[in-house]
Amino acid sequence: MITEVGPMMRKVSRDGCGYSVVELHDVRHVLAVAVPRGGGDLRAQAVDALGTIEAVHEEESTRGSIVHQAVFVPTPELVAPCRRIIREFYGEEQPATSYVVQPPCDGKLLAIEALGVGRGMGEVQIERFGDQAVRVTHNALSWVHCANVTPSEGASGVYDQTLSAMSRMRAMLAKHDIGFDRIVRMWNYLGSIVEDDDGVQRYKEMNRARTAFFEGVPFLEGCQVGLSRPAEVYPAATGIGMQGRGLMLGCIALATEDRPDIVAMPLENPNQTAAFQYAAAYSPKSPKFARAMALSCGGFATIFVSGTASIIGSETVHPGDVEAQTHQTLDNIAALIGEPNLRRHGLPGLGATLDSMGVIRVYIKRQEDYQKARAVCRARLGDLPMVFAIADVCRPDLLVEIEGIAFSRRA
Repeated sequence: MITEVGPMMRKVSRDGCGYSVVELHDVRHVLAVAVPRGGGDLRAQAVDALGTIEAVHEEESTRGSIVHQAVFVPTPELVAPCRRIIREFYGEEQPATSYVVQPPCDGKLLAIEALGVGRGMGEVQIERFGDQAVRVTHNALSWVHCANVTPSEGASGVYDQTLSAMSRMRAMLAKHDIGFDRIVRMWNYLGSIVEDDDGVQRYKEMNRARTAFFEGVPFLEGCQVGLSRPAEVYPAATGIGMQGRGLMLGCIALATEDRPDIVAMPLENPNQTAAFQYAAAYSPKSPKFARAMALSCGGFATIFVSGTASIIGSETVHPGDVEAQTHQTLDNIAALIGEPNLRRHGLPGLGATLDSMGVIRVYIKRQEDYQKARAVCRARLGDLPMVFAIADVCRPDLLVEIEGIAFSRRA
């Protein structure tokens, strides 16, 4: 099934795969989600899903353009063999790939979300540095994708592990000539996220370390051209659980030195308290992230939507009801990316709707809630490419969290 969403996006749904094609600044972006169509061992399922994504890019004339992937697997033991299979498959064209230990909800051994930046229209340069870093340059913009960043082996405890992993990310970005302060989107995957270490919740310790590391970092200074700079600027981010007790980070950073017309604007939700203003009851050091990051250039905008849940103000709503929480989460995203909120942030005409989403991830706390959450998402989002994975959310009473990317064009 093919769905046209205005002049810049179309969505395609077929067996084992859904994808969106976005024409943005003469560059084709392909956002695909694939799950294996059959059973078999890990290799059989992985090759099936990878082949499906490859066929999509053949069809869209964007072969060799995949720059960033998230691969979801059910157990830590599958990460190493899955990484070997994917390295064999891509050869010299490795995307920046994070291996997320979150069981796919449909029971498969993996699910894949892949972002491609096509070479079929505008001039695009892709530089690959193994499977942890890729730099993409087009229209005088330089994007660096980092994936699968973990702490050094000597780091112990969530606080030290977070500082170690962020230091490694900063060094990785610097190696590719981009500053840590240029990050527009982050992912923080934390094993056993709501459990305690020595009487302190692991998520709260991650927030404490993130606050310390971000201290004094002038995120995106100079990018809010012609707009008043918010008092606090942080990247869009997701902090979500995974199996085991490890920690892994990923990010997207953007250099815009030769494009003073680019506006990077962190968005807050009119119906929610900013996460960095949460009271100490939620975390002694509040989570330092923006609800979304809007990147605009002229008449176009890309909006990275952070992990979003069923929260009004700073309180969880609809505890115990996954359908109501899923609806509320989607309502929160709609309010966040909608025209009134974009106008409030100084970006009139660049508001989006749920139909403008190009891809989403749906993190579900309990396997038994999968079908209910999926039904709500399908009813409201149609053929949008979606990943559904089992993951603990950062509060015990939150049952679902959703993130994604939206695209808009000024009429």
